[in-house]
Amino acid sequence: MAGYGRAAAVTAALGLGLVAGAADATELWDPHLRGVESGLAAGALPPEGVYFVLDNYWASYDQHSSNKRNGTKLDALVEVPILLWNPGIKVLGADYAVAVAQPFDYTNVTYNGNAVGSHWGTYNTYLAPAILSWALPYDFHVKGSFGVYLDTASSSPGHAPSGGGVGAGNGFTTFETGLGVSWLHDGWNASVQLYYETSTKNDRTDYQSGDQIAVDYTLTKTINKWTVGVGGYQINQIERDSVSGQEKSGTVAFSYGLGPIVGYDFGGLNLQAHYTHALLVHNDVGGDFFNVRAVVPLY
Repeated sequence: MAGYGRAAAVTAALGLGLVAGAADATELWDPHLRGVESGLAAGALPPEGVYFVLDNYWASYDQHSSNKRNGTKLDALVEVPILLWNPGIKVLGADYAVAVAQPFDYTNVTYNGNAVGSHWGTYNTYLAPAILSWALPYDFHVKGSFGVYLDTASSSPGHAPSGGGVGAGNGFTTFETGLGVSWLHDGWNASVQLYYETSTKNDRTDYQSGDQIAVDYTLTKTINKWTVGVGGYQINQIERDSVSGQEKSGTVAFSYGLGPIVGYDFGGLNLQAHYTHALLVHNDVGGDFFNVRAVVPLY
């Protein structure tokens, strides 16, 4: 696999979502960091080795009740350091890998221009103990994954940050099953990465977030060391949230976004930048985000 493919496959293999933004749906943060895997080869794994990935994700979001802004604004910086290990073994005919990430974030929330609170904190630790990728005929690749966001955030609903503001993560565990499909041919990368996420109840607040589906899209072309193209995302919550067993109205959410991608392979370092604007938002947060991803093979 070329340097482009190797770097593009690393983060896609992880099934990483992480913080997306405060919403009417979900208690605080969507588990999946929307669009974070756009630009990657969703169905492939990198060659045998250990890889370090760092996503630098800046977001400026407005909260929407139904389809209208309600005055709440979120500005966030999310840093996502990731380690991926491909030990070079086969399971069920597929390449096998594992991954771990410990994100941290800065959040600043305002309401009608008035400060609600800002602080740094650590998000829920993410573990992916099973990532399997099959190489198929005609340059197709299919990847299945299972991951879990542990209840380890430094602050969350029911466990408020000491300096005030919203929690840095979620006060519950989320289980995530992933399916990635890629067509990688002559520098082209056409990929779709889908996740189904289900969460446990927050025992401190008796709040249960509904299941959701998250999808990231990629269409890029690599020429020599440059990669250009477009990426998109969608988030669809398919169940209502509930509190103390009672369903909450206005908690079925969706959001769609699209934007350009550009990347450059320096050899031992691959950089890729992705800007995305939300096109349609309902009971969710929407706006603009900018992600710069660095991928470095450690060996």
